[in-house]
Amino acid sequence: MTIRVVVADDQELVRSGFAMILDAQEDIEVVAEVGDGAAAVEAVARLAPDVALLDVRMPVLDGIEACRRIAAGGGCRTVMLTTFDSDEYVYEALHAGASGFLLKDVRRDDLVHAVRVVAEGESLLAPSVTRRLIEEYTAATAGPPAAARELSARRLEVLTVRERETLLHLGRGSSNAEIAVALTVSEHTVKSHVGNVLAKLGLRDRIQAVICAYETGLIAAGTPSGK
Repeated sequence: MTIRVVVADDQELVRSGFAMILDAQEDIEVVAEVGDGAAAVEAVARLAPDVALLDVRMPVLDGIEACRRIAAGGGCRTVMLTTFDSDEYVYEALHAGASGFLLKDVRRDDLVHAVRVVAEGESLLAPSVTRRLIEEYTAATAGPPAAARELSARRLEVLTVRERETLLHLGRGSSNAEIAVALTVSEHTVKSHVGNVLAKLGLRDRIQAVICAYETGLIAAGTPSGK
């Protein structure tokens, strides 16, 4: 199966560089290169790709709003591209429906891996972006108010002990392999736990699990990410 990709970035060299790397893969085809968010939304609607790479900051329509519109249409998953891991829009973009975040200085192999992972329905965050997301969120909010946190935490009552532990590690940005080591189980078992957590809590992907871990108070504000 060929993964169809739209690349959207207002910097031509960045856009063409990513497209060249992806097009060189036997299982990936770049079906469009565009320079702004509005063109990205149009290209996705017209070409029905599997994945859209979106720069966070673009003219006409920024990447966050483009992501929100693409996510609303369903079918295409988005990976946001950002220059700095301190990008102030990370949290907002995740809520808009982004399936992953990558820094623009990403290694060639990691870019290709990210597209494949997201196309398979998983989510991906660069470790440094995961750390920054957690730091920014906890610094800005110090966690939700106690009453709201208690109410939100009741969502977790449907989880088994192992599933709560899995969510804790997801909230820290851990990979399946890292969770398997921490829980002393196989990666296959971890994958089952992750699937159960997402299904029981009605979460779209691992990124929403990170947010959930903080909003329910499972991970307290200021807790190290472990990365």
